[in-house]
Amino acid sequence: MEYVLPALDLVASPTVVIAMFVGTLVGIVIGALPGLGSVVALTVCLPFTFSMEQVPAITLLLGVYCGSVYGGSVSAILINTPGTPQSAATCFDGFPLVQQGKADKALGWATMSSVIGGLFSCMVLILAAPQLAAIALKFGPIETFALITMALTCIASISRGSMLKGLLAGVLGLACATVGADPITGDLRFNFGYFPLSAGLDLIAVVVGIFALSEVFIRVGETATEVPNWIAKSGIKLPSWADWKPRLAVLAKSSVIGSFVGVLPGTGAATAAFISYAEAKRSSPRRDRLGTGEPDGIIASEAANNAVTGGALVPTLALGIPGDAITAVMMTTMIIHGITPGVRLMAENGDVVYACFIALIVINIIMLGQGIVLARGFTRILKTPEPLLLAMVVILCLLGSYGVRGNPFDLLVTLGFGAMGYFLRLFGFPVAPVVIGLVLGPQFEISLRQGLILTDNSFLEFFTGHPIALGLFITTAAILTWPLIRKAIPK
Repeated sequence: MEYVLPALDLVASPTVVIAMFVGTLVGIVIGALPGLGSVVALTVCLPFTFSMEQVPAITLLLGVYCGSVYGGSVSAILINTPGTPQSAATCFDGFPLVQQGKADKALGWATMSSVIGGLFSCMVLILAAPQLAAIALKFGPIETFALITMALTCIASISRGSMLKGLLAGVLGLACATVGADPITGDLRFNFGYFPLSAGLDLIAVVVGIFALSEVFIRVGETATEVPNWIAKSGIKLPSWADWKPRLAVLAKSSVIGSFVGVLPGTGAATAAFISYAEAKRSSPRRDRLGTGEPDGIIASEAANNAVTGGALVPTLALGIPGDAITAVMMTTMIIHGITPGVRLMAENGDVVYACFIALIVINIIMLGQGIVLARGFTRILKTPEPLLLAMVVILCLLGSYGVRGNPFDLLVTLGFGAMGYFLRLFGFPVAPVVIGLVLGPQFEISLRQGLILTDNSFLEFFTGHPIALGLFITTAAILTWPLIRKAIPK
């Protein structure tokens, strides 16, 4: 408690308050623009922190971080284009709700789930940072491989109608993830002698193409002559307690999953969202409606990916280990301002650490207010005549794809996967498994390869010498076999 009052004094500073408001606003806007994402938002704001004091600089970036993760859900819901990879799973149920004329409700579910998930992760960060950091150290490549294997079960979960088509689409995504440099040896593979493929397929370019451009092609192919009724809705409608009550279990479980996955270095919010969605598909009482506009899908994705924000700071602050590019930028800012993350952080800069904890809570509350205010402006996009709306989506897609790496080849990737998504949807193949395979594929491969190196190429040791991994494998097997078992049980 000795650090709480000094921390409150630091956070109450007008400079810190302005930094939180501005950072959150910038994060939401940049996160909502397809293709930019959290890393771009943070790196754009990073130079402004050099002349700022410690706490305002850190809280500015915390606001950008939290706001950008939430902002990605806006475009995922409204135009079926995840602003950030973390919100890819939000498309599955967010956009179908928009098509049902419920854009306001979809944004309400996403906003509240994001805020609650973020606040939950703040509590985890404050109360359990040292203990969770110790658990994270027990997660090596084999445990991570088991976790990603469990996440991949959501390919089967969302392959409605044709399991074979869904699995083939998932395999296609995993295959696309192998293009480029070998993660262990550095050898080039599957680039067919074409140099631009040496860096692999950019995730943003693929996601934007297969979700957004394919939707544009579908709409153009339908040759609609009048504005569909789903674009008339605007604003935001927060769900009532009666709506929340039967979904509290999904919310709590998703927040826990997001916080836990966030603690594990190298996993990230996209992985957390897909694991949470797979769990909702397994255990939700409304699991049969997931993928058709069921709020449980939005809750699972948004609560989990926003809960990662606090969890990801656990290894960064407690151990000085940045889990991804986002926390690496955060860690860089701290070091620039004379704060060294690690085991001595609390003893040497306790007031600053608690100020960050408090600021993270305030930022999530600010995010709720700003989300409500901005929603009306965002949903006005849906009132644009369809030809102009589609043209705007195409421009945003191409600008976002090019802006990430400044590579013209990414424009070709976006167009190519847009065409692929169109034909997949035309022949009844779900496109979501392609993205799941591409998102989870790199971490799946590198953890498998590292695990095999550690066990001298003995895959059997994945099950015998690693109890955490064994538990995750058993859980995965239970998820996959439970539908068969349930059908076999006499009613």
